[in-house]
Amino acid sequence: MRTPVSPAEIKNLGPAFWWVVAVASVFTLARFSEAFLILRAQSVGLPITLVPIVLVAMNVVYAVAAYPAGVMSDRMSRTAVLATGILVLVAADIVLALLPSLGGVALGVVLWGLHMGLTQGLLAALVADTAPAELRGTAYGFFNLLAGLAMLAASIIAGSLWDITGPQGTFLAGAGFALVALAGLLMVHRKIGSKAAALE
Repeated sequence: MRTPVSPAEIKNLGPAFWWVVAVASVFTLARFSEAFLILRAQSVGLPITLVPIVLVAMNVVYAVAAYPAGVMSDRMSRTAVLATGILVLVAADIVLALLPSLGGVALGVVLWGLHMGLTQGLLAALVADTAPAELRGTAYGFFNLLAGLAMLAASIIAGSLWDITGPQGTFLAGAGFALVALAGLLMVHRKIGSKAAALE
């Protein structure tokens, strides 16, 4: 009986694909659940009746930014757009960590939504760019499996940090993970960019 995935197929996915998966996993550690945005808003005094505004505002910014970001990714390097989005996430985390006020949280939420608009879907596009065409189904399977595990780990880590260090430590750790993801993305920019350019 043939195994669903053979070692040869895993090897044939190529180093560029595995770098994308590694960057995506670390980046997922940085973009933990949006529930922490709500907790941050409550910690600076936002009344519980107004809490839904946090997610509404974030999603409005996300929706407005998503289309222009998609156009940008079609016209320029996807890695450049993704790197910009990661930097915006770093800015959001720093604002949320160091500006403990309703205004600071509002700015952080707007930046968080902007980073989602700039990054959502781009990592999946990079999977298509870097994986062999005949193995894209396998590639997306690995990508989603590892991203799901990283999301679970992200929430556990963020929750533990919140209990130990409070909001500041949680968001600064998120900024740290984002910077590690950015460094990884820059390290493999040529490998990813060369494959993406061939398809653009």
